[in-house]
Amino acid sequence: MNPIVIQTIQFFMSLSLLIVLHELGHFIPAKLFKTRVEKFYLFFDIKYSLFKKKIGETVYGIGWLPLGGYVKIAGMIDESMDKEQMQEEPKPWEFRSKPSWQRLIIMLGGVTVNFILAVIIYIGMAYAYGDQFVPTDSLKDGVWVTEENIGDKLGIKTGDKILAVDGNTVESFNSLFLEIVNGNEITIERDGEIIEKEIPVDFISTLLEDEDKVRFLSPRVPFVIGNIPEVSANKDSGLELKDKVVAVGNDQISYFDEAKTILVKYAGQETILTVEREGRREQIPVVISDSATIGVNLGSLTFAQLEKEGYLRLETKEYSLAESIPAGIDKGVSTLTGYVKQLKKIFNPETGAYKGVGGFAAIGSMFPDTWNWPAFWNTTALISIILAFMNILPIPALDGGHVMFLLYEMVSGRKPSDKFMEYAQMTGFFLLIALLLFANGNDVYKAIFK
Repeated sequence: MNPIVIQTIQFFMSLSLLIVLHELGHFIPAKLFKTRVEKFYLFFDIKYSLFKKKIGETVYGIGWLPLGGYVKIAGMIDESMDKEQMQEEPKPWEFRSKPSWQRLIIMLGGVTVNFILAVIIYIGMAYAYGDQFVPTDSLKDGVWVTEENIGDKLGIKTGDKILAVDGNTVESFNSLFLEIVNGNEITIERDGEIIEKEIPVDFISTLLEDEDKVRFLSPRVPFVIGNIPEVSANKDSGLELKDKVVAVGNDQISYFDEAKTILVKYAGQETILTVEREGRREQIPVVISDSATIGVNLGSLTFAQLEKEGYLRLETKEYSLAESIPAGIDKGVSTLTGYVKQLKKIFNPETGAYKGVGGFAAIGSMFPDTWNWPAFWNTTALISIILAFMNILPIPALDGGHVMFLLYEMVSGRKPSDKFMEYAQMTGFFLLIALLLFANGNDVYKAIFK
């Protein structure tokens, strides 16, 4: 199956699940407080529905516009903008007739369900799969900066040991990249010296200039021979797949990045590569091109293979059901905290992070292009947390906007007028449309110009 089709299917599966559960978060407390719910929709049904069926007092349906979903609660200014209903006398079953504390619970139900769902997914992931990672301190000779221009911007070099970000030790190499993106200061060790470096405020903008290079850090790996193209000058040199280069000329090497530096000395010349092959060493004469390359691809090794050869350490944490519960909660809280940090960067124009804001295409690309259930559920949990946080922002037309006005009412004892709520809802709606156009416009721009 086409990778894009797989991503699209996963996107709509995840989105549908999240929308239905979010709206259930409003629907269930509304029903508990005997508030009438007139419609429950997955996607928006502007003009017509793909499916609808009335059960009791509620119409359940699927709309054609996949921009979200909604529940229409009687006596509430919402997406439907039903002004006629609001002009009538309040009925006992309407939202506006309920005590403010009940209305608050109804409005907080959606984001609460989204966060709880994410935590449940993380609990299940911890219990089913555990957690496998590369401890940052296991990289005894530091990191490999694969994109030197980005490393220069950050102020780190190959061989540096990254000790902390914002004073906090980063236990897992897997999470190092995100910590740097969200951080303000990085602590490194270089040649035995501890150095504090400020992360440039526009570092995210540097990463976004070429998104293919954003993963600019890697564990240092050995020089293992991969595929040798037919056009390579060393096709018939005697090099074989999986040979590990341990010396270039008279220079001993342990890592691929060392070979890149040494090969410059032999540019345009012949030299000898010493390789390890099946437990013995072989010397292979090769031609080095004028651009200081051998004409081979770098072979890839799994983390398990790198661990076996002593380049790093893999750590696996397995959780019992009882242990997976706090682990899942911690994961949910840390994911939410990380997202809030990213949002702060986005709202600071100096960072340039707003250039990376994406719409539906960007969200769809977060899913794996193969059927990978752990990756699917991990992405779904992340999006659920994003939806929870975005919905609680105090913007009219979002749950957070309604919560803001309800808190005002509970503190002041005065309820905003229906006319004010209509205007606020319209303002919030147009603001959301503008954000939607901006995010998806970014997707289109990247697709055309990058």
